[in-house]
Amino acid sequence: MAKRSLENKKILIVDDEPDVLDSLEEILEGYTLSRAESFEAANALLQKEQFDIAILDIMGVDGYQLLETANKKGVICVMLTAHALSPDNIKKSYTGGACSYIPKEEMINIESFLEDVLEAKEEGKNPWTRWYSRLAGFCQEKFGPDWDKDEKEFWDKMIYH
Repeated sequence: MAKRSLENKKILIVDDEPDVLDSLEEILEGYTLSRAESFEAANALLQKEQFDIAILDIMGVDGYQLLETANKKGVICVMLTAHALSPDNIKKSYTGGACSYIPKEEMINIESFLEDVLEAKEEGKNPWTRWYSRLAGFCQEKFGPDWDKDEKEFWDKMIYH
């Protein structure tokens, strides 16, 4: 099952760190990938080509601006971050229309995150529910046990609806 739903998908990977892009290419070997190391390069690709999925770094490439552009073009987006790792950025990713928020520490599992998003989309389900089940423990470790208790109504809506 690992490659079934990602097969024949065109994936844009965007990060200002070439080694991160190299790692993503290695992890996602066998899939159709395009890479961009800057906002300008990614924006140009989004304008001239059609992608199924975009993996967007938040810092360094203005990932939230790219998210807005990609959403308008119907691209499924996941945010990837090391430096913007916070509950506020999780919220901003969700409200901005991203389908997932992946810490770079979890990048090795990116294929599973993408599979989760595509399967949830195909089934008409909320992709954030699977995200939460995968990363709640990670978030608890990083942000403390009450990281998602500040705005319970928001988090419940994001995860369960």
